[in-house]
Amino acid sequence: MEAQQTTESAPDELQIPTLVRDLLRKRGLTDEAETRRFLEPDYLRDLADPYLMTGVEAAAQRIAEAAAKKQNVAVYGDYDVDGIVATALMKEVLEMQGLQPITYVPDRYEEGYGLHLEALKQLKADGIDLVVTVDCGITSVAEAAWARKNGLDLIVTDHHDVPEVLPQAVAVINPKQSGDKYPFKELAGVGVAFTVARGLQKLTGKPPEGHEKWLLDLVAMGTICDVMPLVGENRVLARFGLLVLAKTRRVGLVALAQSAGIDLDKVKAYHLGFMFGPRLNAAGRLEHANLSLDLVTTKDPIAAQQMAFKLEELNAQRQMEQQRITDEADAQAAAQSDDPVLVLADPGWSHGVVGIVASKLAEKYHKPTLILQVMGESAKGSGRSAGGYNLIEGLRSAEGLFHKLGGHHHAAGFTLPTASLEALRQALTQHHGSVASGLAARSSREAELPLEDLAELDWQLFSAIEMLEPFGSGNPQPTFGADKLKVISVDTVGQRKNHLKMKLAGESGIPYEGIGFNLTEKYPNLKSGQIVDAVFFLEQNQFNGRSSLQLVILQIQ
Repeated sequence: MEAQQTTESAPDELQIPTLVRDLLRKRGLTDEAETRRFLEPDYLRDLADPYLMTGVEAAAQRIAEAAAKKQNVAVYGDYDVDGIVATALMKEVLEMQGLQPITYVPDRYEEGYGLHLEALKQLKADGIDLVVTVDCGITSVAEAAWARKNGLDLIVTDHHDVPEVLPQAVAVINPKQSGDKYPFKELAGVGVAFTVARGLQKLTGKPPEGHEKWLLDLVAMGTICDVMPLVGENRVLARFGLLVLAKTRRVGLVALAQSAGIDLDKVKAYHLGFMFGPRLNAAGRLEHANLSLDLVTTKDPIAAQQMAFKLEELNAQRQMEQQRITDEADAQAAAQSDDPVLVLADPGWSHGVVGIVASKLAEKYHKPTLILQVMGESAKGSGRSAGGYNLIEGLRSAEGLFHKLGGHHHAAGFTLPTASLEALRQALTQHHGSVASGLAARSSREAELPLEDLAELDWQLFSAIEMLEPFGSGNPQPTFGADKLKVISVDTVGQRKNHLKMKLAGESGIPYEGIGFNLTEKYPNLKSGQIVDAVFFLEQNQFNGRSSLQLVILQIQ
């Protein structure tokens, strides 16, 4: 398995196997300096001056004033992972300034997403002087107007797409707003909150320089779980955040890792997106997100273990509910096979779970997908994009249909009259048709790196690919393609026998272990001796203390 990989470089160039160099070129990294910057991110070099972001300096000054006057401050967040960790981060940052902030996360079912007038009224009645939002508030024009009129100062920090009319507040912080000079626009809500933290640090010297890096575990969590593109500043924040997470001081995250069976020393972006994220989201989907916020912020190891166990239970419930809704929505989707955008609705689908189902079906059908719960005269749901379609732009083409709408390119949440569902389906069909020529083709996966033979796969190549991590949106895990592979053996594994375990060999005859997750149903007739073409990515498999390279099969022909 130790075939020799040629390495392409001049004396002062990075030592990169030719295959990886070709991949970087395909992804637009042709300049040596840009390539080095990507492969060797630098925390101090790659994060821009926080004061370049509109409103950060004004927000820092108002928070410093609140600390000097010992005023009462509330952090108002959201119930998804990005909102939870952004709330925890902002709370911790305000405590570093000498404040004792309270937190407020709305109830998904009783209140829904965003800044709510009744909540602001209650905070004002409770003696709060300043509210700092995280991951929400950019569309809250009426709520901000009430706060201004009633002497409740408001700082809005958000990352969602910006409407034409902005709320009036002490500071409105969102790198996407017109005229903002911050060079990177795709931060998560927690990334924007971290920029405010750096702005405060610049003004007050708190925390001491370098100590803010202990916040990066939260920043990585929100950035990866909110599916932000892992390029530019996000790549830096995620890369260093994973290093911080490996030695996190947060007993809640340690307990959650233990309950999920995650080794923090080996944590990768995958674990955040598919193991940490769903568990932290489960509280808000089934009960209240305060459970997850309490877990992230607790200093008590015993309480942390109890909360992690509770989240494990809730996540198991969520998985069962998700599977039921997915099966029912899948049946509906089959009846809408001609629609370029799927709009699926049912009274029995909890709107706390529909976002995950939308992701599953968008991936399966390679179509933007909206899943809604019908609640009498109104319907509430979530959408996920696919194929390069700008989902929020598509929904805004029918903005008059919605009671509430928010989101970004890849995901959105909304409420509209049930009677408008058919009009929405027609509007999205029309909008998708108007932009279809500029979208990526909805086709099967194509390998980025074609191989002559599996023997090209070796540890040098694997190590070079690891330099590209963390993988995620905007920086996907590189896929390989190989033709005329012989199936040496094949078996079904897993509790439901839904995974394919196989051995494949190319012309060299060297066998490679392969695993195809959830592929049993897709390839029921695969047999030993067959010749196949395969698309896969490469991972390290450890068993009984022995490491080997394993193919994670994505597609077989």
